[in-house]
Amino acid sequence: MSKSLPTLIALAILVVSGCTLAPRYHRPAASISPAWPRVPGYAPTPTNSAPVPAADIGWRDFFRDARLQQLIGLALTNNPNLRAAVFTVEQTRAQYHVQASALVPVVDIDANGQRERIPNVFGAGGKAFTYSEYSVDLGVTSYELDLFGQVRSLKKQALETYFASVEARKSAQIALVADVAEAYLTERQATEQLAVAHDLLNAARQNYDLTRRSFEGGVLSQIDLDAAATALQTARVAVAAYIQQLAEARDNLVLLIGQPLPANLPAPAPFNPRLCLSDIPPGLPSDLLERRPDVLEAEHTLKAANANIGAARAAFFPTITLTGSGGTASTELQNLFAPGSQTWAISPQLNWPIFDAGTAIYELKASRAAERIDVANYQSAVQTAFRETSDALAVRATVQTQLEANQSLVNSDEKTYELTEAGFRGGVNSALDVLTTQQALDTARQNLIVSKYARLTSLINLYQALGGGWLENSPQPAATSQNETSAQSQ
Repeated sequence: MSKSLPTLIALAILVVSGCTLAPRYHRPAASISPAWPRVPGYAPTPTNSAPVPAADIGWRDFFRDARLQQLIGLALTNNPNLRAAVFTVEQTRAQYHVQASALVPVVDIDANGQRERIPNVFGAGGKAFTYSEYSVDLGVTSYELDLFGQVRSLKKQALETYFASVEARKSAQIALVADVAEAYLTERQATEQLAVAHDLLNAARQNYDLTRRSFEGGVLSQIDLDAAATALQTARVAVAAYIQQLAEARDNLVLLIGQPLPANLPAPAPFNPRLCLSDIPPGLPSDLLERRPDVLEAEHTLKAANANIGAARAAFFPTITLTGSGGTASTELQNLFAPGSQTWAISPQLNWPIFDAGTAIYELKASRAAERIDVANYQSAVQTAFRETSDALAVRATVQTQLEANQSLVNSDEKTYELTEAGFRGGVNSALDVLTTQQALDTARQNLIVSKYARLTSLINLYQALGGGWLENSPQPAATSQNETSAQSQ
């Protein structure tokens, strides 16, 4: 009998080969167009080329400004939201291992020793005696045989939850990289706009002083003086507004990088239209399903809900719990492992709820409803990714036209201002005419600055929409790596 105990325990532990009751997973329909919308003026990437996908372009290769690269590096190290995402990954990974351990029986070893004196009133013949007992047992305690896959379904759910947290962490990093870049551009844009506003303020102050002297000399009227004063105050308001925007942009950068701006940052460079990599191949809309971390996160969440249905279905079936042990016992320590001292015990337990007031049924309905919610969330994530990429492509296709038009407008307003100022010196135009043309030129210059940075922002948005920003450096092409290896071997 004792020889059959190991066989019984082994058979009981191995009876876990049944299929889970989770439904077969099928990826929901994406419900998106197979091609990007065609925007007038947008030239798609040639099909015969093999560009690097945006998701494989490292952010150090995409952003070429040394100051911005250092800011992004600081943010990836210090940003508390990103750290929280990293810790969430660690938490879900640990929870997965906890759930996975339920498939393996817990084996305990228990060694006991007891020595007890029995008083004479309880002893045989009215004599006291001393009783000794020693034992060593190896056993399995409350191990659930996963006959209907409930434990494995819960393990699958925990695994998919872990995968979802990994993708969520990628999404957090991609968003952080884009946020830092946009905050940096906002700071540079506010700096340039503030410089233009200072130019206008100086011009308005000079015009007011000139108008005031002319008014005091009886040349100009009170209306001219009031108009010059209004223009001066308007310019002061604009300067104050841009100072505020610049301070807010720097505060936002400090928040994103998680520390004050270091003093050893590279000096901010003048505007560079090639601060961002301009050639970003959009690929196909279906690529979003494989490269966008938020879409992958939604799909892993859906798979976890699908596995949870299997666990809910298994709750309708009985659970079998095994408790068993084997060892040796003796009243004398020296005979603890002597022949004939072996002991064993096995205690299987079957539990099949007969009446639970419909709890299992409603839990199954709840898990099915949760899966439908996750299906909708997945489809929403896909459609949102498609819309964000389409919008970024549309902006990239039109912002260059806006930039060229604003540049032409600045050139035209500069000529108008020069002619008006020359007419003022010749006594043909008034000081108010000069101020009006100066304000028009200032507005055109401000719009040109907005267009220049809008072009860069559109590239950042497209880079983010296509899943770029997760890698620090672009991977080397396989052919290049092979050639380098061959050259080194030679």
